[in-house]
Parts: sequence; structure tokens; C-alpha cells
Amino acid sequence: MISARLGHSLDRTLAPLAKLISISPNILSVAGFAVTLGAALVIPFSAGSGGVLIIAGGVFDLLDGVVARTNGKETRFGALLDSTLDRFADAALFMAVAWLFLRQNDLGGVLLSLTSLVGAFLTSYVRARAEGLGIGCNVGLMERPERIVLLAIACVSGWFFPVIIVLFVLSYITVVQRVVHVYRNSR
Repeated sequence: MISARLGHSLDRTLAPLAKLISISPNILSVAGFAVTLGAALVIPFSAGSGGVLIIAGGVFDLLDGVVARTNGKETRFGALLDSTLDRFADAALFMAVAWLFLRQNDLGGVLLSLTSLVGAFLTSYVRARAEGLGIGCNVGLMERPERIVLLAIACVSGWFFPVIIVLFVLSYITVVQRVVHVYRNSR
């Protein structure tokens, strides 16, 4: 939803900054992944600090694409690397939240976290599979930017259970929305 509305609209705003960044967008992707992995390691022990790190990792995730597009460094490998690292980062964050719930002896929260991770992966899978079939599939309520924002909010506010319920429900609604979209566009 955020991606569909904003798309690459920040490219123009961030282009002057992107032109000053001479390192490879792939390095930015790896750096963002490392910061997000750090967030996942911190969340079970200091959720607020983890939330700040999620936001910092998100800045790298935003910049890698802008730098690639602005500086003419877009590659198919870079797109694959970024997407793969995003999936690893998602897994690490959801497992960190599950770990936090486990430390609180909240097995319901653990289960919701892990099933939300499955929903996040299915959301990405359906889009990738649809695009592999030649059908654009940038639809649905819960894409990666929304997941990251909500996880950061949960960390900073401490509202993990309500946020994980929202992530769970909206992830599976998004999967259904995407499957229906592909069905309608493949007939």
C-alpha cells in the first residue's frame, strides 16, 4: 500500500543525496540487512533499541534503490540480492518477536509471530510467482514497508500483541487479495 502510493516518488527528493553516495547499492543493501539483523538480536532484550535499529535499517533499504536508480546502477542481480536480504531480514525480525514472546511465556504471541512470518513470505511469494507468470501483482494491504513500520511501532510502543495480530490478519488478507488479482488477470 505504501509502495503503491509512494512508488519512486522519493527518488527526486533524495536524488541529490543519492548522487553523493558513490558506493554500490549492493553494499547499502548488505549494510541495511546487517543493521536489521542487529535489531533482531536486540529486540528480545531491549525492544525500544531494536525499534530504532529497524528504522535505521529501513533508511538503508530505502537508499539502496534510490542510489541504484539515480546513479544508473540498477542490475538484475542487485534486485535479487535486495529482495533475498529483505526476506532474511523479515524472518529475523519475526523470529525476534517470537523470541520476545517466548521470554514472556506467551505461547500465543510466539504462534502468531511465526504464522505472521509465513504470511509475510506468502505475500512475497505470490507476488514473485505472479510476476513470473507475467502478471503485475503490486496489490494488497500489507507489503514490506507496512510490516517494517508496524514492527518498529511495536518495538517503540511495546504494543507487540495488538501489532502482531494486525500483521497476521492483514498479511493473510493480502495473500488472498493477490491470488484473486492473479485469478482475475489470468482469465
